[in-house]
Amino acid sequence: HGSKGVVLGCVAIWGLDPRGGVTFRFASYYGDHMVLQKKPAGAVVWGYGEAGANVTVSLSKDSKVIMKKMAQVEVVRAPADHGVPYSVMAEQHSREEPKNLTLRDIYFGDVWLCSGQSNMEMTVSQIINASKELSEAPLYPYVRVFTASLIQSEVELQDLAKIDLEWSIPTAENLGHGNFSYFSAVCWLFGRHLYETLRYPIGLVESSWGGSCIESWSSGRVLQECGGVPKRMEFLLPTLLSGPKMPSVLWNAMIHPLLNMSLTGVIWYQGEANALVNTDLYNCTFPALIADWRRTFHAGSEGQTQSLFPFGFVQVTGSQGTDHGDRNRCSEPTADYGYAPNKRMPNTFMAVAVDLCDEHSPYGSIHPRDKQNVAYRLHLGARAVAYGEKGLVFQGPYPTKVVVDGARGLINVTYGQELLLLLMHDRIFEVCCSDRPQLSAQEPCQWVPAPMVSASSHAVTLSSPGCRAAVTRLRYAWAEWPCEYRQCPLYNKHLLPAPPFAFLDQVRPGVSPAKCPV
Repeated sequence: HGSKGVVLGCVAIWGLDPRGGVTFRFASYYGDHMVLQKKPAGAVVWGYGEAGANVTVSLSKDSKVIMKKMAQVEVVRAPADHGVPYSVMAEQHSREEPKNLTLRDIYFGDVWLCSGQSNMEMTVSQIINASKELSEAPLYPYVRVFTASLIQSEVELQDLAKIDLEWSIPTAENLGHGNFSYFSAVCWLFGRHLYETLRYPIGLVESSWGGSCIESWSSGRVLQECGGVPKRMEFLLPTLLSGPKMPSVLWNAMIHPLLNMSLTGVIWYQGEANALVNTDLYNCTFPALIADWRRTFHAGSEGQTQSLFPFGFVQVTGSQGTDHGDRNRCSEPTADYGYAPNKRMPNTFMAVAVDLCDEHSPYGSIHPRDKQNVAYRLHLGARAVAYGEKGLVFQGPYPTKVVVDGARGLINVTYGQELLLLLMHDRIFEVCCSDRPQLSAQEPCQWVPAPMVSASSHAVTLSSPGCRAAVTRLRYAWAEWPCEYRQCPLYNKHLLPAPPFAFLDQVRPGVSPAKCPV
């Protein structure tokens, strides 16, 4: 049907309603005002009906039927106009009188799933400049929002058991409904930025739960791959964490039901809980979760969701009054690389939030209110990785070379981007020295500050008092609270902060830091 076609895929089975009876209905997450995935992917539509009955699914525009097809495993094409709403009708043919269902005001665009814990749950009413953001919601009627309810299950569910916010046109009420309720500020602002760039409809699906560990969002396959976890984790989790304490219960109830949905990608804001539990496993569980979600969404959507769909995440901000030890930054999802994408996590992108600390947040310092910068940085990554925008810088400067000048007690750190130096800092770089010829990465060491003494367009020189030995470890912003709000010293010219890093091997001339501790 030409270059402006969209794809609408019909499911293999219009199944029996697990709630009993012979109810004829769409699956729970279909509704008026929704966004279905546009081409080149297909949009899967499914639901429940009478056993043995045939179902015809039709797509129409302006009351004119464009596509009509029996529900079966195949993909059909129909013309699309981003500015015109469609209707989707399902008709059940059986011995009884035919039954019809119609979804109205449907648009084709890109669908993004937003998941994680409470920093993803925070609503627009909880962030800075909330009143302005809420007042502007009606300016974006083509960014549609949907929120799954907080449900746990010990078995995999086929459909969502409950919905907090059905597909809706954004309003001040549904974007600022309540604290940690619908709708996610990060998800909304991310989608709004994408719409401003792409100028076609964006569908946002939120499925998140505050205080949740990654183990609850992981299937049994992921947990087995990473060595397994206890069946119940209450004894590992502090009582102040309100999230689920059993593995896989959120995967079962809040992700598995969505597998038939066609997606463009996922954004993820989680990791705070895993700074307290199973921290050492996060460098396995997070990459494994990404790979597993990719496999299962691809299979569940009849191949319409990409098998390597883009996955964005936030490198979380620290909090006051907590100390997770020297390894706290490795609970963040970089698979030990410190940047993304990387070899273990292809087609991913990361928003660094280390500089967005919020000491006076009324929701606790672990919940910074500046979600605008988080969403902006995420959307830059999506534009570069998901949409292939060439030459777009979406992450701050990262070291390419570290050279120790033992004779003068200096360390020169070279960066791959032009630096914007906001201030000199005496404690944000740290070193650890040893007179021993070899020092394993697992051995403890005493970290001491390495004050910044000078900087150029691409390099920083540090003072390393007493560090004249050959074996030296180096790290940057490796602390729970490395700097005050937007006052870390190093950014690039796009005002993106330099990510934390820890170089735990021998620092030699010309050797690049690449990992945080394994």
